Amino acid sequence: MTEHLDGAGIPTGFDVPVEPLRRAAHYTGAPGSIAEARAFAGSFLEQLRTEWCADVDARTRDGILLVVSELVTNADRHSNGPYILEMEGTVGTVAVVVYDSSAALPQRFPKDPERIGRHGLEIVHALAAEIDVERVPVGKRVRAVVDLGRK
Repeated sequence: MTEHLDGAGIPTGFDVPVEPLRRAAHYTGAPGSIAEARAFAGSFLEQLRTEWCADVDARTRDGILLVVSELVTNADRHSNGPYILEMEGTVGTVAVVVYDSSAALPQRFPKDPERIGRHGLEIVHALAAEIDVERVPVGKRVRAVVDLGRK
């Protein structure tokens, strides 16, 4: 930011870019890990709301927590080891990133209201503005970005 005084620009020192809010947590897959991940995500969203003044209303919060639940549940069920939940947010978006040890990429099945289960990625696609899946040296990384302005 630059203040102007009688036509002269005076740098205030506050014009540096701000990094997104980032937090990560490691889970072993022990009973209760999915609930712990949801609680971690809820705390992250509260911090984003209070420190960044991000507009995280109840509906948006519930949607992001559902994305966290679906991605962490998939990691919990399909990997052979621990997983990491990483959250990154700004006033405009929240990224939910899950790393796990399975190299098998998730499958999105066609919509089928008769099917029991396997709707997780379908739900994430409905809530997220973008989804990226990639193999990484330890397994895979699934990243879903939720637009905070999307209702």
